[in-house]
Amino acid sequence: MEFSAKQIAEYIQGVIIGDENATVHTFAKIEEGIPGALSFLSNPKYTHFIYNTQSSIVLVNKDFEPEHEIKATLIKVDNAYESLAKLMTLYEMSKPKKTGIDPLASISPKAKIGNNVYIGPFACIEDGAEIGDNSYIHPHVTIGSHAKIGENTTLYPQVTIYHDCRVGNNCIIHAGAVIGADGFGFAPSPEGYEKIPQIGITIIEDNVEVGANTCIDRATMGATIVHKGAKLDNLIQLAHNVEVGSHTVMASQGGVAGSAKIGEWCMFGGQVGIAGHIKIGDHVTVGAQSGIPGNTKSGSTLMGYPAIEPKQFARSSAIFKKLPDMYTELGRLQKEIEELKKQLNK
Repeated sequence: MEFSAKQIAEYIQGVIIGDENATVHTFAKIEEGIPGALSFLSNPKYTHFIYNTQSSIVLVNKDFEPEHEIKATLIKVDNAYESLAKLMTLYEMSKPKKTGIDPLASISPKAKIGNNVYIGPFACIEDGAEIGDNSYIHPHVTIGSHAKIGENTTLYPQVTIYHDCRVGNNCIIHAGAVIGADGFGFAPSPEGYEKIPQIGITIIEDNVEVGANTCIDRATMGATIVHKGAKLDNLIQLAHNVEVGSHTVMASQGGVAGSAKIGEWCMFGGQVGIAGHIKIGDHVTVGAQSGIPGNTKSGSTLMGYPAIEPKQFARSSAIFKKLPDMYTELGRLQKEIEELKKQLNK
């Protein structure tokens, strides 16, 4: 497919600087631009690339003023990054999609399949499972008995939805994710550890995206819940009875222990660990590799382990680097003090 600068500007309500008939058929980073590509400039660190890029069209913010001649056609918008996302969504939606049910799929006659659903080869849909209209089930997906999948939801290959769990509308669950495996519940006994049955479910609400190989355990009782609009990166673990608030985002390799409650609009960097049975407020931001051992107030920004305010963490880190020298100096001072004490005693 090919789009002109005029068509693009009309769609994203931008202002054209240059040739309105310039056309593009693909996307490229501004530093890797090629003829026929659409790029964007949002971060000032990349400004120098715009003067030599080979891309045919570049999206820029309205306040951008070039210092040198630019060959590419510019489209000025309020937010270049958001406009790019809008165009990429349109591009993705324009791609032809597979339809129908592959004859190699295994679908229980007791399952309920909506309209315009695609089910790929070797997918398994068990008794009583429900799939909403316009959903897309890739090959080798397993949907357990009485599980429910909403409308316009995409499950990529090897996704497993355990029995009775629920996934809402407009969700995306990437390859290898497991929704509803047993929570890690064991009771110690003289003979070892007795498994505690996990009889709850997992609920994924609308507009949630779950990364590849992420695991969201079912509840011991009740439900583990990921509320609407939350975005989870790859390789995240949510334990039994965890609750993640609406529009919260978590980067890769984060781990949340059982029964922790996380508020709305929170942001967690990679490898953040959250202790169990605690409550994190709304709009909390946590830096990468931090650990949160206790309740956290809304609006907090934290780093480190245990997580503290970023300025305190930076000062502590600076001191930490000096600890070996400080230890040596302390030892020297202690020896001097002992020598002075001996002299005074004499």
